[in-house]
Amino acid sequence: MKKKLATRRPTQDNARAQQTSTPSQIEIRRPSSLPLGALMLAASFSAVAQTTAQPPSSPEQVMPAVDVKGQQETLSKESFRTTTTGIGKGNQELRDIPQSVTVMTERLMDDRNLDDFREVLRTTAGVTFQAGETGEEDVRLRGFSLGQAGDIYTDGMRDAALYERDTFNNDRIEVLKGSASMLFGKGSTGGVVNQVNKTPFLFNQNEVTYTLGTGELHRLTGDFNIKTGDDAALRLNAMVHNAENWGARQKKFGIAPTYSWGIGTRDEFTVGLFHLRVEGRPLYNHPWFLSGGTRGEIIETLPAKNYYGLASDYLDTQATYGTVGHVHRFDNGSQLKTTLRHGRYERDLWASVIRFGTGTTPGNLSGATVINRTPKGRIGVSDTTQLSSDFTGNFNWGGRNHSILAGVDVYNEDAKRDYNSIGTPVVAKPNTTVGRPNDGASVADTRIMRGYNNFDARNIGLYLQDMVSVTPTVKLLGGLRFDHFEASYVARDGVSFKRNDNLWSPRVGALFQPSDVASYYASFGTSYNTSGDTYQFAVNSPNLNDARTPAEKSRNLEVGGKWELFEKRASLGVAAFYSEKYNERNTDEDSAATQQLLSGKRHATGMEFNLAGRITPKWEVFFNHTWIPNAKIDKSNVARNAAGTGAQVEGDRPGLTPKHSSSLWTTYRVLPALRLGAGLTYRGEQNPEGARHVTAGSFTVFDAMAEYTINETWTAKLNVTNLTDRLYADSLYRGFYAPGAPRRVELTLKAMF
Repeated sequence: MKKKLATRRPTQDNARAQQTSTPSQIEIRRPSSLPLGALMLAASFSAVAQTTAQPPSSPEQVMPAVDVKGQQETLSKESFRTTTTGIGKGNQELRDIPQSVTVMTERLMDDRNLDDFREVLRTTAGVTFQAGETGEEDVRLRGFSLGQAGDIYTDGMRDAALYERDTFNNDRIEVLKGSASMLFGKGSTGGVVNQVNKTPFLFNQNEVTYTLGTGELHRLTGDFNIKTGDDAALRLNAMVHNAENWGARQKKFGIAPTYSWGIGTRDEFTVGLFHLRVEGRPLYNHPWFLSGGTRGEIIETLPAKNYYGLASDYLDTQATYGTVGHVHRFDNGSQLKTTLRHGRYERDLWASVIRFGTGTTPGNLSGATVINRTPKGRIGVSDTTQLSSDFTGNFNWGGRNHSILAGVDVYNEDAKRDYNSIGTPVVAKPNTTVGRPNDGASVADTRIMRGYNNFDARNIGLYLQDMVSVTPTVKLLGGLRFDHFEASYVARDGVSFKRNDNLWSPRVGALFQPSDVASYYASFGTSYNTSGDTYQFAVNSPNLNDARTPAEKSRNLEVGGKWELFEKRASLGVAAFYSEKYNERNTDEDSAATQQLLSGKRHATGMEFNLAGRITPKWEVFFNHTWIPNAKIDKSNVARNAAGTGAQVEGDRPGLTPKHSSSLWTTYRVLPALRLGAGLTYRGEQNPEGARHVTAGSFTVFDAMAEYTINETWTAKLNVTNLTDRLYADSLYRGFYAPGAPRRVELTLKAMF
């Protein structure tokens, strides 16, 4: 007979209050011994609530708090604020993590209509984008590369770089800033991003939304949770998205069923499937003018909504993976969580690189100006298998409480890439003019596969961390991870390389928590990037076959504090950090065509600010800001030249590292049925990586929202993004930029039942 753990379920702002989309006044206290406490508490108490609770008389009525042993948590759908996270392996209070963490909850993403994963990151301070040559954006955090999505995770497991992500199945997105190889292994110099998928809970609730918007947008999503037994439930999330985007069309389809049984019992099991297919026509780039002719600030000219590619261009991606999970809970409150995932990820790009015709200047630019189109292609496939098993528990040893995290994770990837698939023979793409965007011209896809470059990588990691309570107010953290990494690369011409590394990653920290509303900390952690960890094997890769060659490495020192404000309705975090990368890949000037050296070094010093929650019961705020006053390439083999160009020049500020970046979103319930919201996204001036003579100016984008509760079932919401229709360079590359989205108006109708 299954042993049932004692649980109670909160009302989640009462089922009817949820249906009217009002802000929750309930905070749910979760048992620290249960990793899925929020869902389990919701599950166990809801049955009672549904039979005994009366619906509130108004959307502003506050339901009484449910007292359950443990800390407080507000559900992701109900608030901009959360107090717990799973990004640190196992479930933890945010106040117990000695690093900056920014959490974008489902409510925040819904408020701002952040349907695309990159839109979420764009509204996160400290994040910038390099527009990749092959269509994949290289995400930067604090100026350090996340390795073309190598440091993006889903439920704590590494996510593949190839596909275009959508948020339809995300409960929240968590950004851990600073070195984190002790938790995640290779990568994570600037931090990691973790997507948290939605999971089943134990009561019936359904939500359907439809959005109609400019650019001929039609988007339909469904979130259905069905209780199938005393401890079992099925959750199904689905999405259909269709938008013409003035020529840069995008069609998306996603489905994610998840079934859990044993919820709240000693043994809980979960099986899930995720499938997302995106068929697009990419707005690959816009060319720039420079204020000084050959150097200076970018002058953006072509309207952001103008599509100058061909009707035959496309970017098709898809991801399909299955997950099996098991949680075993011990009598002493410890738990063992094991997850197995296997997936396939695909990307096929056939696009047009846009350039002005020869001799074009800002002075002679007109509707008749010629636009040249040249082909760009890329094909990639990745098959990944991952297994992770984490043990978490609290023990009393030597008169001290110890919070233990121990685990193992195994990662295997078989990848195939064709980086420059442009066809044989190359077919010329017809020109157009500035005044004729989306002209309907097309050419056949003439690509003939010449064979793939094959990349196989395997990694096994073992880690142990202990947080010991030295006194009731002082905690010390220590952790160590060992990784064994192996990779092999076989080029289409038969040239092959191999690489293996054995690496150690420490993490230490100290916390002072004088009360339950304040926590101060200092921490130190490291990270590394091996020479082939993201398909970087090539002839000029640094000493690939020499196992003695060290990996790129980084270290992060951070001090800060976290506070609960306004009667614990809001959370504030402030931190100062120093991040340094050394052994950085660097061009060897004596043999630049054949070799690179691991000899570079760069650093970034700054501060992080995070505020999320309710200032008053009616006024809610999310704010985060990253300030990096000092960032520098400390050591490089690249010398300054007379033209003022070059990449990784010693003494320069690194590319894609603005001094200031901010995101603000705030809402106020002006009437019981009406909630208004407004926000901004700011990014300071920055340089593209590898083009120190080019500067992209700072920009601020303003958004607004109005939400009206029609009745207990229906809600209507109007969003306007980029209110002023600001034209700005969002992602950058050495020779072009991708513009930020133009002004959009979207009307969303939501039903909850």
